[in-house]
Amino acid sequence: MLDGGFTCPNRDGRLGTGGCTFCRTDAFNPSYCRSTDNIREQLEAGKRFFAGKYPNMKYLAYFQAYSSTYAPLDLLRQRYEEALSVEDVVGLVIGTRPDCIADNTLQYLGELQNQGYLISLELGVESFYDRTLLRINRGHSAQDSISAIRRCAQADIYTTIHIIIGLPGETREDILAETDIINQLPINAIKLHQLQILKGTPLAVEYGAHPEDFLTLTIDDYVDLAATFISLLRKDIHLERFAASAPSELIIAPRWGLKPFEVQQRIEDTLTKRTF
Repeated sequence: MLDGGFTCPNRDGRLGTGGCTFCRTDAFNPSYCRSTDNIREQLEAGKRFFAGKYPNMKYLAYFQAYSSTYAPLDLLRQRYEEALSVEDVVGLVIGTRPDCIADNTLQYLGELQNQGYLISLELGVESFYDRTLLRINRGHSAQDSISAIRRCAQADIYTTIHIIIGLPGETREDILAETDIINQLPINAIKLHQLQILKGTPLAVEYGAHPEDFLTLTIDDYVDLAATFISLLRKDIHLERFAASAPSELIIAPRWGLKPFEVQQRIEDTLTKRTF
């Protein structure tokens, strides 16, 4: 994971300054990912971190922090090509918002892809309900997400969307109904996240004041809901993540005490049982 020193339009004042109510980026960046280091230094540190366990690994440079297409093309080109110049880096995974992808950026990413690099865009959709997006201060609409997904597909860029399960005000029925929208869109993959309420976020304040507005998901509840959600998806959609993680000392709820791979295994076991 890399921090390219980018920001977001609902942090820098273009749309707002508070950011999304759930967001605390220091909960997700590994220790070697620091915007004070240049891209090469971050990548080399990450390679050293994994070298002992995976000595022959090739790497995708994952620009994860904030909105990593939210900058002029010249700056993006500098950041991305610095990453691609590092030995054994074979492509880019770029996390961003649906409203932060310029046409010239898509064209450039297509050019990199034509040069033989693996290119993937990850869009933080989070929800397809405008009422939810407004409530979490997301700063873009569901239609922005739909339009961005279609533009990425037209550019032939592999596209993953992030969906959060358990956002305030959404019911189980709301969450499952989103699969009808997703199945009509030209996406390649999904990353699922349970809503994590983290200390120091506006969402934590809202949760403390109105816990009744949130789904209280035990691990069994989440496994059942995620498995049902997955079973309703088109069969050609890849699942790249089944659950999120954050440092335990930052998590207010839900506190399951499980690692993401353990949650994934429970979901896979549930899906297997339902198949027979």
